[in-house]
Amino acid sequence: MIKSMTAFAREAAGLEVGDLTWELRAVNHRFLEPSVRLPEELRGLDPKVRERLAARLSRGKLDCTLRFVARPGAGGALNVNQRLLEQLLAAADQIATRIGEPATPHVFELLQWPGLLQEPERDMDAVFNAALALFECALDTLVASREREGESLRLLLLQRCDQLLARVAEVRARMPDVLAGVRAKLLERLAEVRGELDPMRLEQEMTLLAQRLDVDEEMDRLQVHVAEVRKVLAGDGPVGRRLDFLMQELNREANTLGSKSSDAAVTLAAVDMKVLIEQMREQVQNLE
Repeated sequence: MIKSMTAFAREAAGLEVGDLTWELRAVNHRFLEPSVRLPEELRGLDPKVRERLAARLSRGKLDCTLRFVARPGAGGALNVNQRLLEQLLAAADQIATRIGEPATPHVFELLQWPGLLQEPERDMDAVFNAALALFECALDTLVASREREGESLRLLLLQRCDQLLARVAEVRARMPDVLAGVRAKLLERLAEVRGELDPMRLEQEMTLLAQRLDVDEEMDRLQVHVAEVRKVLAGDGPVGRRLDFLMQELNREANTLGSKSSDAAVTLAAVDMKVLIEQMREQVQNLE
């Protein structure tokens, strides 16, 4: 299945100890370039996330962000840091003695002191496994989105291929009249001096001119390249680099066709071809 490189996926899950949210964003890039942002307590996920990305994707710049919001008190009863409490009370007594006033610390003020209340350690192994499973779901969503977009781009490219071949057919149908018209104009211009020219040399010059104007090879190569584009689009796996190369070849032939043209209709057809090829090239940039 052909895939686009542009997609977004978001998956969330609630656990007893908190909430997990994955966000994956992908845009086009020549290579696979993942950027993984994780909470400090889940840094160990990084290599596993990158391993799974490399197994499923081959190109694209990816931003992978995991958020973990711990649920207060979800780990069990709160514990008082007895050592810190003793230190706070002793400090309060020292200050009270120094200023000559009784120490009357308020309970709720003490509770606000950083680190005085401690939550039991969470089972981070369970959170780790849940985050990894949720990542797999988000990656499945991302890949499915890329496949849908890739299928849309495939159909658009096939339409452009049909339009490109229609222009080639127009040029083929037009060329006999073009060559005949050029020959007639040349003969008309040389009519007055025909007696002064060697008939054989004149015929040779006519043949050379016809060869310079002949675009059969360019049209044949255009058809061959379009056939190869269709073949690639009918295949599976990464196709972006191959199609990008074919776009360059198509553009080269269309440019040569335009440079050889001495007819307005053929020139216009060559311009139309280059427009179609550029549209295809822009779409190809988004394919994996």
